Amino acid sequence: MSKEILIGVDGMSCAACSSAVERAVGRIDGVESISVNLATNKAKVLYDEEKVEITDIKTAIQKAGFTPRDEQNKDENTKKNKTKEISIGIDGMSCAACSSAVERTVGKIDGVESISVNLTTNRAKIVYNEEKAKISDMKIAIAKAGFTPQNEQQQVDREQEHKKMKSKEQKVKTRFISALCFSVPLMYIAMGHMINLPIPSFIDPQTNALNFAISQLLFSLPIMIISYEFFVSGTKAAFHGAPNMDTLVSMGSATSFVYSIYAVAKIAQGDLSFVHELYFESAGMILTFILLGKSLEARSKSKTTDAIYRLIELSPKTAIVEKNGTELEILASELSIGDIIIVKPGMTIAADGDVVSGSASVDESMLTGESMPVEKQVGDKVFSGTSNKNGAIKIQISKQQDDTVLSQIIELMENAQSTKPPIARLADKISGYFVPIVLAIAIVAFAGWMIAGQDFSFALSIFVSVLVIACPCALGLATPTAIMVGTGAGAQHGILIKSGTALETAHKLDAVVLDKTGTITKGKPEVSQIVSKDEQRLLFLAASAEKGSEHPLGEAIVARALQNEITLAQSDDFVAISGKGISVTIDSAKVLLGNQSLMSDNKIQVSNYLQDYERLSSQGNTVVYVAENSNLLGIIAVADGVKENSEKAIKQLKNIGTQVVMLTGDSQKTAKAIADKVGIDNVISDVLPADKAGAIEKLQNQGKTVAMVGDGINDAPALAIADVGIAMSDGTDVAIDSADIVLMGGDLTLVPKAIELSQNTLKTIKQNLFWAFCYNTVGIPIAAGVLYIFGGTLLNPMIAAAAMSLSSVSVVTNSLRLRRNAIK
Repeated sequence: MSKEILIGVDGMSCAACSSAVERAVGRIDGVESISVNLATNKAKVLYDEEKVEITDIKTAIQKAGFTPRDEQNKDENTKKNKTKEISIGIDGMSCAACSSAVERTVGKIDGVESISVNLTTNRAKIVYNEEKAKISDMKIAIAKAGFTPQNEQQQVDREQEHKKMKSKEQKVKTRFISALCFSVPLMYIAMGHMINLPIPSFIDPQTNALNFAISQLLFSLPIMIISYEFFVSGTKAAFHGAPNMDTLVSMGSATSFVYSIYAVAKIAQGDLSFVHELYFESAGMILTFILLGKSLEARSKSKTTDAIYRLIELSPKTAIVEKNGTELEILASELSIGDIIIVKPGMTIAADGDVVSGSASVDESMLTGESMPVEKQVGDKVFSGTSNKNGAIKIQISKQQDDTVLSQIIELMENAQSTKPPIARLADKISGYFVPIVLAIAIVAFAGWMIAGQDFSFALSIFVSVLVIACPCALGLATPTAIMVGTGAGAQHGILIKSGTALETAHKLDAVVLDKTGTITKGKPEVSQIVSKDEQRLLFLAASAEKGSEHPLGEAIVARALQNEITLAQSDDFVAISGKGISVTIDSAKVLLGNQSLMSDNKIQVSNYLQDYERLSSQGNTVVYVAENSNLLGIIAVADGVKENSEKAIKQLKNIGTQVVMLTGDSQKTAKAIADKVGIDNVISDVLPADKAGAIEKLQNQGKTVAMVGDGINDAPALAIADVGIAMSDGTDVAIDSADIVLMGGDLTLVPKAIELSQNTLKTIKQNLFWAFCYNTVGIPIAAGVLYIFGGTLLNPMIAAAAMSLSSVSVVTNSLRLRRNAIK
């Protein structure tokens, strides 16, 4: 019998450690799988408890050189322990090394099941067992890692977060402009004489060397003060054993600044040779370029959250509520379930509800991506954030503000943006060791050039260049910015993606399994054809007989009669004949509705309509005979009509090389008829709800990456077991909860669009990671003087700082391109 446990593993520090644990435990006979999470220092082990003891697993971990902690039975935990999710804001993070340090530190807390830090929003999403882990412990761990935790939130104040991000953007911009005001004259003084620019005599290096040096000190000192946050953050991170980008920048600029002060002292003592040893302009320009990069980065990062903020702005702040016949304007947040609100032309609907009076054309493009307004009548549902184009309606509120479809969309987007896809793990692993490696390279390069006979000034320039050109920021921003923009673009088209993993997996789907009813078809039977010499009489009798029926077939017949404005009569002597049909009396006439068996029992000839009956049945219709006083009036065919865009969507899926399969509990005959209409070649029919998941597993066992698209409760197991579960938003809550992607409006053409979105987002992430790795792989050796060895030039520290800043900006800018081309 297979069992799954979580075992804490202490002592791991890198990917090699986790691999060693996986190898050691994986060799045990009976261990089916093991996955070690380096961020949380936990191993998830699936094993046969008849073959393996937990002590065997612990012994293997110890032999590998690590310390196992108490195991947790996953099945038992989910039953008796309480899992909770919170979001904690974190100040002071500047790069991927910072987010990795937070994940590593908090992940070690017993009871923390998972943690994902988003560098773009500076928030940590933590799933924890509230019986074991305390929020105060998490905050202490964050503080120990060198960062400042904010108040935890079960639900983020999204508007406040956006304002905070905009405020930060303005603050960094102001700091950059202030630094620039000092760095321009600093550069003029330091470099002007080299290109024959006029320099006042009292600061001319040839005649007044000390004034020349002091003036540079006076202009560079304010820049150092303006940039104090780099020094605070970098120093804290270094002391907490997790050096970050700020550590590199502060070390590089501080080294240049301190050495320049030493040079000023030597000049004051009369050693004028140190005029050429001043690096104030390097220190000042490094920080100014970094501030420029931070300013551009903050602006770009705020744009990645614009999609969520635009959704927030869709919901109006006030609503007109009707109470005791009086119209009263109140805050939308004060609305309660059952309130009646009035929505006039041009107004935005403030909450989800049902139309109780009037009619209107409502623009639902923010939900479905469709530009055409939807006609709303009494009884129709309307949603918060949609716009009333014309007509006045009254709506009865059915959901609280934090439970509306719009709120759920925003929450889904935030969840997707805070989770990391598998591709991000490589960047996370590397960023954890990036800064220490860069520090080592800088020190080795400095020592190497000194040993090679170069002077201190030369070696110092190399040291500073290596420190400031390295950029873990680009690595840290590569994935989250692309995911944020991609999920935002998806939401604007009606595609809601719940996780980064689903976003990544969707691009490699090679089989899409479609449920029939409610997915390919409308899920609501309609009268498709009537064959009779007196169609009106037949429909009058059939609908009168079925009036009040809750059977879908009867409802379809009544709906068609009402559509034709037929006034229905009262029926008497209603008798339901099991498996055959019904018998009723209408205006003294005996009326029979049912199948061929019912007609045969009543000796009614059906030969005149038998050919039409068989033809319509073969097309997937449910066909009933209608007879009056032993005379056959004709037949009515009822079918679940195919959705308008189903055939188009299936064609698009085939065009991108995806196998399309229909999975249904209907008979082979009915399923084949629908499949032929929409162009599906592979049909799996007569499948019981409990067997749908098994059908998905069979496809997966063939090596296929499978998506399941469904809308019903019976689809939930299949949605959960599929590589990507896709639910229609007009389906059941269970199906939506089980799915990874939700399609608004029930439009099947969103499935190929979701795959396209995934492909373009993953392409952007790979581009970002490639350029981030490439930049550092090429830039660091150049800064270390590799080109100089072969007769090339040295990289000036100022140029290195500018290049580092632009690398982060280029990654974010590349991600922002997705807003235009994520879905064509």
